Amino acid sequence: MSHVTEALKKASELPEGDVVRILLQQHAGIRQLCATVGSSTGPARRQAFDDLRVLLAVHETAEELVVHPVAAVHGGETLTKALTADEKEVTEMLAQLEEVGVDSPEFDATFPIFQIAVEQHAEEEERVELPLLLAELDEAARHTMGTRLSAAERVAPTRPHPGATGSMPRQLATMPFHSVVDRVRDALSRS
Repeated sequence: MSHVTEALKKASELPEGDVVRILLQQHAGIRQLCATVGSSTGPARRQAFDDLRVLLAVHETAEELVVHPVAAVHGGETLTKALTADEKEVTEMLAQLEEVGVDSPEFDATFPIFQIAVEQHAEEEERVELPLLLAELDEAARHTMGTRLSAAERVAPTRPHPGATGSMPRQLATMPFHSVVDRVRDALSRS
């Protein structure tokens, strides 16, 4: 069974709005988009990468603000520090890929490494953090977290900002500015 199919199967077993269900569905979407970017060319590749960039940027920001603090309380800060370090690496690579563009040889050389880092990070969250949330939080608490995660994603930046990654105070201080600028850039790039 593929990681995408497995994540979607696990997600379907959880109630709608459950934070773990949302995260598993997003991980499946991230994996699918990575595969599409890796197998596409031209405009299709550019669109898939833009979709991946947005999904990863909002996903990681929301995790840092909503999920990791709760996991740290229940599983210790060592867990969340390791996940945050992985996220910072992925965010830096994503920013580099965005800068060089999907048509560059550097993108072709770097994207497979990026894809492995993204996959390893998702697997670690699915192996450690998500089971911790399932074990330590009841359904109502996970639903509340799902609502908070969705709210954070609606206002999160849509592009990678490595300087803010890994620090909740920096995320909160820069998020409104980054979010507005990113959404304007996105709108202009589509016109």
